[in-house]
Amino acid sequence: MLYKRITYRVEPNQASQCARFLNDHFIQIQIKNGAKLIGQWQNESNEEMMSIWEYPNMDEYLKIEKRVQKEKQKLEEFQKRYLDCEEDFLSSTGTYEFPKHTVNVSGFITNQNQETLLVKTYWRSDTWELPGGVVNEGETLDMALCREIFEETGVQVSIHGVSGVYSNGSVVSIVFRGEYIGGSLTTSKETKEVAFVNLDESNVDEYIKRPKFKPRVLDALKGDYVPYEAFKVRPYELLARYEGE
Repeated sequence: MLYKRITYRVEPNQASQCARFLNDHFIQIQIKNGAKLIGQWQNESNEEMMSIWEYPNMDEYLKIEKRVQKEKQKLEEFQKRYLDCEEDFLSSTGTYEFPKHTVNVSGFITNQNQETLLVKTYWRSDTWELPGGVVNEGETLDMALCREIFEETGVQVSIHGVSGVYSNGSVVSIVFRGEYIGGSLTTSKETKEVAFVNLDESNVDEYIKRPKFKPRVLDALKGDYVPYEAFKVRPYELLARYEGE
């Protein structure tokens, strides 16, 4: 990531007006063109204001700046409100930001015998559960699920659609239905057991021991799922669509 620090020196009696203009105009212009505001601060004497912005890389920064400059009139109006301005670029020494929510995906995957793929992890060895994991930054949900299932079980899958969405504190979990298309079952550093089992409503309690996992399995067992689409932006492109049934 690329970070840009902007430091404004202002007349103390103009500080509140400058902050208001930044919030109402300049920040909005930057955000709508693709920049991400990390934060904005003001010192105790009201003589300085500082903003830090995040960009994916220098190429994206230059593209965003080009779009921002098209709104030159508002930028020139703001320039009249501060005494001086310094800009420089910063490099992060590590990752310190924690997401407000974690997005998790899991899959109700069946084979040609209509058996369901389940895993037992080392840290939840008291229960079987649907395979899956956390979505990495920049991943689409479907690609994250295919990656996680392959890492945990050694099999490739195709996705059909979403069978349910669940909220657990700061974790949002999306369950997909899908089917086995290849590969051989194998455990991993995360999974101590993996298996296809003949799972239905009558025996779900024999496998799924934790209450929060049972509704996800029971909902998926109904066989219904809704459409799912994945997009990219700049340029906009439809990456994948799965029809619901």
